[in-house]
Amino acid sequence: MKSIAILFSALALAAGAHGDALAAPQTTATQAAMTAAADQDPEHVNFVEWLPVREFIEEMVTQHGFDREALHTLFGQVRFIDRAVQLVKPAPPGKPKNWQAYSARFIEPIRIRAGVRFWNENADALARAEAAYGVPAEIIVGIIGIETIYGRDTGKFRVLDSLTTLAFAYPEAPNQAARKAFFREELANTLVLARERGYDPFSLLGSFAGAVGMPQFMPSNILKYGVDFDSDGRVDLRGSATDAIGSVANFLVQHGWNPEHRGPTVFAADVSPARAWEPLIERGLEATLRPQELRDAGVVTGTALPGDRLYGLIDLQNGAEATEYWVANDNFYAITKYNRSYFYAMSVVDLGRAVSAARPI
Repeated sequence: MKSIAILFSALALAAGAHGDALAAPQTTATQAAMTAAADQDPEHVNFVEWLPVREFIEEMVTQHGFDREALHTLFGQVRFIDRAVQLVKPAPPGKPKNWQAYSARFIEPIRIRAGVRFWNENADALARAEAAYGVPAEIIVGIIGIETIYGRDTGKFRVLDSLTTLAFAYPEAPNQAARKAFFREELANTLVLARERGYDPFSLLGSFAGAVGMPQFMPSNILKYGVDFDSDGRVDLRGSATDAIGSVANFLVQHGWNPEHRGPTVFAADVSPARAWEPLIERGLEATLRPQELRDAGVVTGTALPGDRLYGLIDLQNGAEATEYWVANDNFYAITKYNRSYFYAMSVVDLGRAVSAARPI
């Protein structure tokens, strides 16, 4: 029977020309993956016995040219990760959102000090990314800091285990079908990525949801937006801070970051008691409003808004305390494409500012 090694080592020569995208040397990565599998207390499930998995294997054979027998061997070694299933379940209803509590988890001394060190050690790459993509260093620093504390916590789950579990055993939820389809696609991309770069797919470690490396890219985003920013012939999002920096900047530009729109991404706002502005909050994760539309609805900013741009109104709820209101431009909304959350995007902005302010002049 053909082994997993045969399946993925067949392209080893090609991978040598194009580089290993993510993996550390094979023995180290494989040992780490074995340790990770043990740490996550995986449950042995024969996924090959599951009809949807066998159908997925057939799709990979017909659509991507994989070897059927080798994929059966591969999925016979995949483990069910119940912890991933538990972690994707939504939080219990009824708990109010609290921006101040959320922010305090990320804008704190340890992360700020690590950010200053990261910025100082990678100042040249950050400056080069800003010049090439128009994304300020503090935004890139903010994202990598929020995601993994600058590579300190990139995840210990075997990505193949997590993605297989979530693709075929996602818990009951209103969006279950969509989420299973999403993870199924990411599983396919993981196999394609491993084959293209010539490494053992079990060596790829990441979050419980399958995100990888310093910037926590999903496998599809590695293929689409990963950048060999240090020009060493490979895209290495675990070991190369330079590649992570370039890849984050590229992702943001590809998702709407406008290099011409310099300056703040958000502006503190006061809102009228008449509440004519309330429908503006429901406009989604896009900048669609002219400054005059905001003023007409009773939204006032302390700083004049450039009139040639579009904006959105966001609310940051603080539990029992007063809600904060901000006007955000298109670059703020580009950050929400990284994680579809106002809280997340504002934390990126605030952490970047805090790190910038803490750096020695």
